[in-house]
Amino acid sequence: MSGYSRLMGTDEIGTLTALKAHRRELADRCIGEHRGRIVKTTGDGMLVEFASVVDAVACAVTIQRGMAKRNAKVPEERRIVFRIGINVGDIIIDGHDIFGDGVNIAARLETLCEPGGVCISRAANEQIRDKLSLSFADLGEQAVKNIARAVGVFGLGASDIVAIPETVDLSPTDESGTSPAGSFEQEIHYCQARDGVQLAYSRIGNGPPLVKTGNWLTHLEFDLDSPIWGRLYRDLASYRALIRYDARGNGLSDREVPDVSFAHFVDDLEAVVDAAGLDRFALFGISQGCAVSIAYAVRHPERVTHLILLGGYPQGWKKRSRTAAEKQAGEAMITLMRVGWGQENPAFRQMFTSQFAPDASKEQAEWFNELQRISTSPEDAVRNLLANGEVDVTQLLPQVKAPTLVMHARQDARVPFEMGRRLAAGIPGARFVPLESRNHIVLDNEPAFDRFMEEVKAFIAQ
Repeated sequence: MSGYSRLMGTDEIGTLTALKAHRRELADRCIGEHRGRIVKTTGDGMLVEFASVVDAVACAVTIQRGMAKRNAKVPEERRIVFRIGINVGDIIIDGHDIFGDGVNIAARLETLCEPGGVCISRAANEQIRDKLSLSFADLGEQAVKNIARAVGVFGLGASDIVAIPETVDLSPTDESGTSPAGSFEQEIHYCQARDGVQLAYSRIGNGPPLVKTGNWLTHLEFDLDSPIWGRLYRDLASYRALIRYDARGNGLSDREVPDVSFAHFVDDLEAVVDAAGLDRFALFGISQGCAVSIAYAVRHPERVTHLILLGGYPQGWKKRSRTAAEKQAGEAMITLMRVGWGQENPAFRQMFTSQFAPDASKEQAEWFNELQRISTSPEDAVRNLLANGEVDVTQLLPQVKAPTLVMHARQDARVPFEMGRRLAAGIPGARFVPLESRNHIVLDNEPAFDRFMEEVKAFIAQ
């Protein structure tokens, strides 16, 4: 860290708090994603070992690019800025520690580095030259302390790092030194919403970020290998870094929370995106997550690159009810949820499964019945349904700036097809794709699923 003593002398508590946040939210996460091991830390630095020098350099540039974004609105005199040195060479392993010339050279390279930049040795540059689209400047041979021979040094300055296009692949490599199609080991983290509620979010896969907005009935662990959601999430993670989270009152996030409302749903998405350290990303909403995604995209037009909406609606079930009978049916459903949701007998929950996925196989239906029971309590289920009933983003639709893809099952048994058509009609330039299905949750064994995946992949590649 550059200027550590000066910053500590000015504001010790503030500096330590900011440094911990940068480590927790950016550095440690990047190191883990690139298969690094933190060997030891000092007050103002750390020593990290990587399985691949390609991973080490990609991680370093990712961290420095992330720090530049995090510092953008911080006064220059209060900015925390890192210098990073990288070498590839033999080391001596002593328990959990490492020593030797390979380590010493990396340490000396760090001192030669400009703040916000990365310096690497000639040996490291030779190994990454054909594997990363990065061009380090040749800084010549440098005499470094306690090393008998001169060391060839290559540097990438802070301004060079900022100028690197977002399209440059800095994702982790596999053992062969090439970027894998996707990493399917899920990382689960927690962040705090504006009102103190703890939200669980996860990251899986590599590539540009795709955020799935939280919606009713999710469980980060239970969903991933499920016969309903498993293939969808893994297919998306094969070419994107997929960030998901459990909405308040659901899954691994806090249950029995003080308030469940649409406004809090939007704030929660904001909290997850900020905690994940994302700047610009594609946003994906399913069902009630569509309205939340729309509200966020209007609030932060500069951050949403693409908006994908599946099975959504501009108005919740209470707002769009047209007859007294429809309203009474909604209220009756609320009463039944309070008394039947948590029972071991799945007969009541099967009513919901039949609405969400009428064509589900026996395995899929049984899994979705169980998801309802374990993902949320009867009271939280009621509160979520009531909050979603009050949704109305009709006035926000014309304000959406992001390119938008709207898809809806033509015979959706849960949310009328007309709701998807209204979403697409209200958002300027939105593309509408009807899916030939009866399922609100498009199942991975029906043709509509393949159509959905093809449309999404083509859309976010634009």
